[in-house]
Amino acid sequence: MLRTGIYVDGENVRLNGGFGIRYDILCKYVKIEGDRILRANIYLVEDEQALKDDEDKRKKLYRYYGSLRRTGFKIIRKKVKIYTDPEGNESRKANCDIEIAVDCLLQATNLDRVVLVTGDGDFIRLVTGLQNKGLRVDLISFKSVSRELARAVDHYNNGYLIPDLIPMNEEDKVLGVPSHDIDFFRSKHYGFLRFYRFDAASDKLVTDSAFVHSSELDPTITDEEFSDPSNIFSFEIAKNGGDFCHKDKIKGVHVNKWASRLVI
Repeated sequence: MLRTGIYVDGENVRLNGGFGIRYDILCKYVKIEGDRILRANIYLVEDEQALKDDEDKRKKLYRYYGSLRRTGFKIIRKKVKIYTDPEGNESRKANCDIEIAVDCLLQATNLDRVVLVTGDGDFIRLVTGLQNKGLRVDLISFKSVSRELARAVDHYNNGYLIPDLIPMNEEDKVLGVPSHDIDFFRSKHYGFLRFYRFDAASDKLVTDSAFVHSSELDPTITDEEFSDPSNIFSFEIAKNGGDFCHKDKIKGVHVNKWASRLVI
């Protein structure tokens, strides 16, 4: 059992496809191998003046804070700073990179694993520093992630592959289960796709796989798309009625355009 800390770069996630992330699902994903979560921090940017001017927005934000705390997250807030240049032009700045890095390094003594939720390449040095202390560092991001950061960590996962982590509209839901972890044997016209699912009996997130035949591939998928690890595929899962030993099979595989990575 690994002692794990979760550190969420809230502003980066919000601006890069992670708006509406469900933090209870994030915790289930982190505990998929039985890890014990010792720290769960989320770093948020707060525009103090905007909240003073908009009571409704302030109430919604505080309800959001309450839901985060009930999930077990500590909220670290950073105020937006407004700068005025000599010409009178205003610019706003606020990021929590320093706060995240300092907290990770200070708390690393009591951890075995750190899960960073961000796509910001500025954390590469933090990742190597934690690894040099003997920690495993994993990364979750959504539509944009630094290529170097994803390569630096011990494991990278696209947040869109985690079931229900991001709320989907009805159009997205019909696309089915997402996956890009594929073992496919072109010469034999079959293979396997691995994916996450919730186990109804234990209410835990688990990994699973299912058999796929080339006849189930969308005919518009090119060899280049199919072999590109940056693409995410959606499909339906059905019971295997044939003699093949695997219990489940895949139906209707196609490229999931809305959830494909933009950078990696």
